[in-house]
Amino acid sequence: MVTTKEYTRQEVALRDGKNGAQTWIIIRDVVYDVTTYLEDHPGGGELITEFAGKDGTRDFDDFGHSGTAMNLLKQFKIGELNMCDRAKFQKQGSEWLPDGACVLPPKKRSKRRRFIFCG
Repeated sequence: MVTTKEYTRQEVALRDGKNGAQTWIIIRDVVYDVTTYLEDHPGGGELITEFAGKDGTRDFDDFGHSGTAMNLLKQFKIGELNMCDRAKFQKQGSEWLPDGACVLPPKKRSKRRRFIFCG
């Protein structure tokens, strides 16, 4: 069984490419380390570093990357965002608790919020 490493948005934000840090980006809740790709990007590394440590999904999709670009991106995947930090749950109101637990919004037809530990 292959387990996928999970990261928080806070962890990704630390990899903003500044002061020698790695350059990580988020595309569709997947975390990519694109540090080694910056110089090879056809549009220039600046287009990527604009989203270093952040979610670049909207701009990535708006540009309309080719299938080749989508396949190339796969080789830079290092993990995924944990459940609490995924876009879907952020929009629905997930929240972090001080002890590292996360409160997810209730499932449809339920009023009970769900707690998960993401620490």
